[in-house]
Amino acid sequence: MLMRTDPFRDFDRFAQQVFGSPGTWSKPAVMPMDAYRSGDEFVVCFDLPGVDPSAIELDVERNVLTVKAERRPLPSGDDVQMQVSERPLGVFSRQLFLGDTLDTERIDAAYDSGVLTLRIPIAEKAKPRRITISQADSERKEIKA
Repeated sequence: MLMRTDPFRDFDRFAQQVFGSPGTWSKPAVMPMDAYRSGDEFVVCFDLPGVDPSAIELDVERNVLTVKAERRPLPSGDDVQMQVSERPLGVFSRQLFLGDTLDTERIDAAYDSGVLTLRIPIAEKAKPRRITISQADSERKEIKA
């Protein structure tokens, strides 16, 4: 199970959209995401259009998943005159607190068409299982006699 712990994250994202401040390493901007369960795994998708895959960091420490990415400016020169610049640049980050029911050792990450997709399997210990019932002691005594 994924847990959201920052109630002000949506407000920060809104303020960033309105005021347009770029993210920095000390105060990264928010990256949008979707999270859902599909069978025996959780799937988390982060929107990172225009981000080079080598500029994405993915870390897990004590069930805290941290995704950081940096969208760098396009190369420019003396002969380049920017006409419109609406795409946010800078550093983006997101932290997810993963429950004990997820297997953080087997996270699969794929980046395609500007979307980073993480697949986090449900831990074996958290999956439903059938428990076998042994025979009562009274029946065992009858068998021994």
